[in-house]
Amino acid sequence: MTKESSPSPLPAAVVAEWLTPFLDFLAHERRYSGYTLRNYRQAFEDFWRWLATGAPGHGLARLEPREARDFVIEAQGRYGRRTLHNHVSALRAFYKFWLTQGRVARNPFTGVPLPRLEKRLPQFLTETQMRDLLAGPQRLIDGGDLDAFTAWRDRLVMELLYGGGLRVSELVGLNYVQLDFEAGVARVLGKGRKERLCPLGRVATAVLVKWRDEFARNTSPSSPVVVTPRHRRLSVRAVQLLLKRYLALAGLPPDLTPHKLRHSYATHLLNAGADLRLVQELLGHASLNTTQIYTHVSVARLKDVYNKAHPRA
Repeated sequence: MTKESSPSPLPAAVVAEWLTPFLDFLAHERRYSGYTLRNYRQAFEDFWRWLATGAPGHGLARLEPREARDFVIEAQGRYGRRTLHNHVSALRAFYKFWLTQGRVARNPFTGVPLPRLEKRLPQFLTETQMRDLLAGPQRLIDGGDLDAFTAWRDRLVMELLYGGGLRVSELVGLNYVQLDFEAGVARVLGKGRKERLCPLGRVATAVLVKWRDEFARNTSPSSPVVVTPRHRRLSVRAVQLLLKRYLALAGLPPDLTPHKLRHSYATHLLNAGADLRLVQELLGHASLNTTQIYTHVSVARLKDVYNKAHPRA
């Protein structure tokens, strides 16, 4: 198959017997986002086509570690290191699922060596940049360029992402039953159906109350919090697009994603002296190692300030 040709569809039997049950498990039991499900599907489809286009092997059910290594070696010529890591992670999860179901005898991707990744620090906005970004909806109202409903909805979206450290999938899935207005806390169901409490902060809570009292049409327990003008649940894509508008208004890079507001939330907490394990709990990270990347951001910032300001630097 050449790069120019369109990939052939997977056999219906493979999709029905192998892929669909796995994706259903991720969606309903693990509560993975649509974006993650799409990536896992693409990883599986790529792997299946490798198996089906001349790669020697025993098929999905009896794949051996040697064959998994062969796939990784071949795939390095087609993908960057990070994409390859993501693909193998998806395939490990695929085989782990079917191992628990008793359909395979081993997980052939366990322990398969991968090329080392470059350590990349997460992007985040400074506190000044965050203030400029969050001020965008009010600027548009003052200029007569945006209606009040949309402006307050957009501000609420950004305040919850930054004030509560929510993932964008958690934000759009938020219902009123999950909110404690008096305490200023959201009870969020995150990855792996893991529940956590997210303090929202004074400002985000105040915006939330105004939104509920002045703009929300339905605040019943099962109703979505962030909605379209037709009062339907907002999509992840809609959040991505509205953020781009305010990034441009604030003169910030347009490629920053909603997840960067979560990065900013974590970094600003650590810069202000928050305990690392507390930040881990607030973010809903299963491993402290995942949270520790933000300490590198904080240290890098401190060193930059030192190098610019200290006479002996």
